[in-house]
Amino acid sequence: MIRTVDFLRFVAAFCVACCCSGLPAFAQARRLNVRQEFARAEKQYSLLLQSHPDLTKFPYSVRPDGTLKDTPSEWWTSGFFGGSLWYLYDYTRKPQWQQAADRWSMAMAKEQHNTSTHDLGFMLYCPFGNGYRLTQNVAYKPIMLTGAQSLATRFNPQVGLIKSWNEFAGFTYPVIIDNMMNLELLCWAARTTGDSTLRRLSITHADNTLRHHFRPDGSTYHVVCYDDHGQPLAKRTAQGAADNSAWARGQAWAIYGYTTMYRDTKLDRYRQQARKTADFFLNHPNLPADKIPYWDFNAPRIPQEERDASAAAIVASALLELGQYCPAADARRYRKAAEQILLSLSSPAYRAAIGENQNFLLKHSVAHRPANSEVDAPLVYADYYYLEALLRYDKLK
Repeated sequence: MIRTVDFLRFVAAFCVACCCSGLPAFAQARRLNVRQEFARAEKQYSLLLQSHPDLTKFPYSVRPDGTLKDTPSEWWTSGFFGGSLWYLYDYTRKPQWQQAADRWSMAMAKEQHNTSTHDLGFMLYCPFGNGYRLTQNVAYKPIMLTGAQSLATRFNPQVGLIKSWNEFAGFTYPVIIDNMMNLELLCWAARTTGDSTLRRLSITHADNTLRHHFRPDGSTYHVVCYDDHGQPLAKRTAQGAADNSAWARGQAWAIYGYTTMYRDTKLDRYRQQARKTADFFLNHPNLPADKIPYWDFNAPRIPQEERDASAAAIVASALLELGQYCPAADARRYRKAAEQILLSLSSPAYRAAIGENQNFLLKHSVAHRPANSEVDAPLVYADYYYLEALLRYDKLK
């Protein structure tokens, strides 16, 4: 949870701003300085690179004792570090960030053949997709195309969905809302090769998720378990507070995933779902004033529950894109909400000081609260979506 020392640092920053400029602290706090945030990110990630000379150990989080927690390449978060390095290159155009991003991207290349996971979009498209977008390096393209085919093997036409885990709570075909994020890789491969099968597969998965994963208020279940014919058998949670609760990061994946699917297909039902879930998120009475959600909107001990900066960063990035597909009034509303989230994340309450937090950018995320795993800790994907949101904000501005 946010500690007293973080709050005091935030107050101190306000006071310094007020004294130095003569302007009210509130006016200073309303300004998001993207250049400053990327300069700080460069310093922090330079230190993170120095602490990771081994290309087989990917930065992930921090253990309760304060030591680094790394993962092997087959873990679902392993592609985010390379992706964040590409975002640093995207903003700065400094060769050292391109070189580092290339090294850490290529360290993920072997995962293109991994058919045991549904997370190849995260693992491959975050590093290689950004690298290809920025450099057109021909070496990246076949890796992503092979990865897309590997991901497609987890799609069962009889069920009409990409299988997430091989088993969950006794069910053999669980599908999680997170899976929406991996469709971007399939849609890119479909456009690149003209393979309409991959496009149809993505649409079928998105449509069946739309049909079965959402509640009338726009919120989403985390896990839906299906039979062999695509009929839902149970609607559960793995990382949320309860089966019927609104796990914050699950709502974030839904907003982002359906925004991306609208971009790639222009099917309006996807835009409408993204908007409905975004409005659920932004208008929820349990969303704090700083717009950084508790790890679950229905967690039982609110307001003593931990916040999830990762969910906030994902939503901020998604809103900045979603706003481009909306009428002007709603676009302004989404951009304003994204800016408020980024202002909060960029404050000392959530943004780590240089050299602290094992050199991750953001504090106060939650990976898996029921399992007591990475609770109130930095997470590599929180940094990734934070940098992405800053880039999107800067380009829109």
